[in-house]
Amino acid sequence: MRRRIAFVFWLLFFLVSHFRSCSAFYLPGLAPVNFCEEGVGDPDCQTEIPVFVNRLDSQRSLLPYEYDAFDFCKDAKEWRPSENLGQVLFGERIVSSPYRFTFKKDVKCKAVCTKMYKKHNQEDTTRLDFLKMGMQLNYQHHWIIDNMPVTWCYDVEDKQVYCNPGFPIGCFVTADGRPKDACVINANFNWKNTFYVFNHVDIKIVYHKGAADGWTGARLVGATLEPKSIKHTDERNPNCEGAIPMGVPSRFDNNMSIVYTYSVTFEENDNIKWASRWDYVLVSVPHTNIQWLSITNSLVIVLFLSGIMAKIMLRTLHKDIARYNHQVDQENLKLPSTKQESTPDNKQTLLQDAPKESGWKQVHGDVFRPPGQGLLLSIFLGQGTQIFIMTFITLVFACLGFLSPANRGALITCAVILWVLLGTPAGYVSARLYKTFGGEQWQTNALLTALLCPGIVFVRFCLMNLILWVEGSSAAIPFETLLTILAMWFGVSVPLTVIGAYFGFNKPAIEQPVRTNQIPRQIPEQSFFTKPIPGIVMGGILPFGCIFIQLFFILNSIWYHEIYYMFGFLFLVFIFLLITCSEATILLCYFHLCAEDYHWWWRSFLTSGFTAVYVLIYAVHYFFSKLQIIGAASTFLYFGYTMIMVFIFFLLTGTIGFFACFWFVKKMYSVVEADKRTEGVFYVTATDLKGAEVGPSVATGKAPFSSFFFLLFFFCFLKSSELFIR
Repeated sequence: MRRRIAFVFWLLFFLVSHFRSCSAFYLPGLAPVNFCEEGVGDPDCQTEIPVFVNRLDSQRSLLPYEYDAFDFCKDAKEWRPSENLGQVLFGERIVSSPYRFTFKKDVKCKAVCTKMYKKHNQEDTTRLDFLKMGMQLNYQHHWIIDNMPVTWCYDVEDKQVYCNPGFPIGCFVTADGRPKDACVINANFNWKNTFYVFNHVDIKIVYHKGAADGWTGARLVGATLEPKSIKHTDERNPNCEGAIPMGVPSRFDNNMSIVYTYSVTFEENDNIKWASRWDYVLVSVPHTNIQWLSITNSLVIVLFLSGIMAKIMLRTLHKDIARYNHQVDQENLKLPSTKQESTPDNKQTLLQDAPKESGWKQVHGDVFRPPGQGLLLSIFLGQGTQIFIMTFITLVFACLGFLSPANRGALITCAVILWVLLGTPAGYVSARLYKTFGGEQWQTNALLTALLCPGIVFVRFCLMNLILWVEGSSAAIPFETLLTILAMWFGVSVPLTVIGAYFGFNKPAIEQPVRTNQIPRQIPEQSFFTKPIPGIVMGGILPFGCIFIQLFFILNSIWYHEIYYMFGFLFLVFIFLLITCSEATILLCYFHLCAEDYHWWWRSFLTSGFTAVYVLIYAVHYFFSKLQIIGAASTFLYFGYTMIMVFIFFLLTGTIGFFACFWFVKKMYSVVEADKRTEGVFYVTATDLKGAEVGPSVATGKAPFSSFFFLLFFFCFLKSSELFIR
């Protein structure tokens, strides 16, 4: 063992030292772009810096809109860069803008366009009302320069600087004079019942010169702006030093015009490298400075509980197996033939000499009895396997940097493509288990594995897409993209699933370590804590406690449009989730087997899968306590997307728990030397053994259950204390 540890240590040392000496490389599509001053004429440099605009979104609505949906300045030669599948599915709609800069050429108060609104024109009234709606719901611009978000940086509490990857289109002052959202930044925003349009931006572009690094020109390492509301009196010669804001009254009584302007300055900063230009954005993401002590405490608690659970289970099970095999190795019990009369004295002698069977050993002839609805269970397990492999590979790629925030849409694109290509293991696992359960219609199993769970997700997704389409949102998936998804599903995933199912069904059924009796054993009456529902409900508490802090980050990233980049920590939490689901399911499965309840197939899947129910409860709590979403459509979309995530998470965690429990049960019954026993011993009933000396922790599982409840109480106490402190 020491040699192996030393070998692994030196191997890791060699790999680390090797990779430290390696040179870096750029990911595809993420290579730096060099910029030079006008007139240099270097073919490797660009002079013009284009600005792209993305969709506009809000934290109060789940209906994003394209830039062109609002009445802003548009590019005369508008064009759209190619977008990957992930960007389309997430509703990103990137388009060119009329804002264009020349490298190192400062511009002050340049007019872009003027928007006129006439009182009696219905079209102008509609456009202005839509703009007011966007300001009232605090819709945010998202501009892009050199594949970087143009950020709005401002001071927050504790003298910290927060850089928002978007900036509002305007703000609103209520009828009673209360400024809303960004109106609090300027005391001049004081007119009641008035909207203020941010029609001017001061942009600062930071660059890093490459003379000292051996490359030509300069590279952009930062882009920030400050939105302002300025009422220009002279449209031809705008003055951006004015203090009068551009107010839009709630009632459209007079004709009005809005002049959009910008100023741009360039600043050299050789201390910021191109490879680290995202740092100032990521560091200022809210909650990145979360109490790391709290996160570490959460992980330590999970490890501590897992260690105690493993100790309880292994000590009890190890002693049980050792005593059982010791008794089997003794002289076999000689039962009288059926023709011999069984007297009370003879029966008492048999009971005294017989090995003390109890608990999980009593159900060795029924523990591998096929479950009810084995077809549905095998389908869930096949899809769960597909999701597990997809999640694992995606997280590995994300940790290696291939799915960084700079590579827009890469995360969801990678996940979808992996899911499509992993149809073969899904079909193989599903068909192999279906055959083990005694199924014979492998074609039905293969088709349902490929169509049932994806079909549920796709139907719900189409229903929400219909709502987005009716509302005119940019998040509505185009019809061509839907056809592409269907082609990938039916043209790639379904055939691969059928191929995997064919090979899986042609394999022999999984061999079980013990034989199954023809007549099912009667399950004794169970206590409240060994009944199915209480065990399933308890099984999801510990896995949820492992992930709920990280779940907060993920929900913030989705619904608050924040940049998520902590993939290393997410991968660590995923490993802890895997361990906790496995150990909690194994422990509860052992308790039920000790109580002579051998219906563990579905229970093992539902025990860890119940973690998804706690995720749903947390999502509901998050909706009412954290979000400010208004509107029936946005509410329906939130819970619709949440149900899809919960269903996928249910399949993932349920599959983890099932295979962990399956491995444990096979291992436990394969260790017991059942073949050395005479067949007559198997017919000693629980009634005949009444009064025999049986340990409380083995026969009923009371001692382990009391310890388990103590752990749950301790866990809940620590978590409640932690939330109270935070």
